Amino acid sequence: MKVLVPVKRVVDYNVKVRVRADGTGVETAGVKMSMNPFDEIAVEEAVRLKEKGIATEVVAVSLGIAACAETIRTALAMGADRGILVESDAELQPLAVAKLLAAIAGREQPGLMILGKQAIDDDMNATGQMLAALLGWPQGTFASKLTIEGDGITVTREVDGGLETVALRLPAIITTDLRLNEPRYASLPNIMKARKKPIETLKPADLGVDPAPRLHLVKVVEPAKRKAGVKVASVAELVAKLKTEAKVI
Repeated sequence: MKVLVPVKRVVDYNVKVRVRADGTGVETAGVKMSMNPFDEIAVEEAVRLKEKGIATEVVAVSLGIAACAETIRTALAMGADRGILVESDAELQPLAVAKLLAAIAGREQPGLMILGKQAIDDDMNATGQMLAALLGWPQGTFASKLTIEGDGITVTREVDGGLETVALRLPAIITTDLRLNEPRYASLPNIMKARKKPIETLKPADLGVDPAPRLHLVKVVEPAKRKAGVKVASVAELVAKLKTEAKVI
């Protein structure tokens, strides 16, 4: 079974995000970039499936500028077999990403696609669901445990009320939650080997997809700074402030 894993290049989670002075977006020039943490979990799960003999090949896919090839190299160093880069300088919104991934799925015919549940740059949490709808495949979102038997997969999902278990037929779409696994660190030998693994480069036109944005960004602003706390002299003063100044959210 072939497993396809999309990976996204985002601002590293350790970096303090800054808004551009003109309010057109987040500053990325000179900023450390890395693989989306939820996508790291997806790669780890795919590699574990291969180590168990369930998956025969793990293909990492990234969409965006040429620098996204480095994100694919990270996935290859973790254990993926090859990569596909859909190179585009256009802003790729979730629907366009889902259409491109659906087209790649048509070419590659994977038995399973594992995605991070969301990207930490926009927190959209939409691509996996859109992709499942476009392909007509069953989906198991927010997965914290996977069990594959034959042509079926059992997914334990994290939901508001606790845990939910669903049984799906393959091929299927899975989106990963934090507790699914702990991604491995790529060893130096594997990083060196990753340089020799193939990465195929495509354009959206090669897949017959128009990636033009459907949403227009009006403005990006930083959240308002929190006001400093104050000390009160007595319980009575505290109660008075709670009555008159505290806001109910």
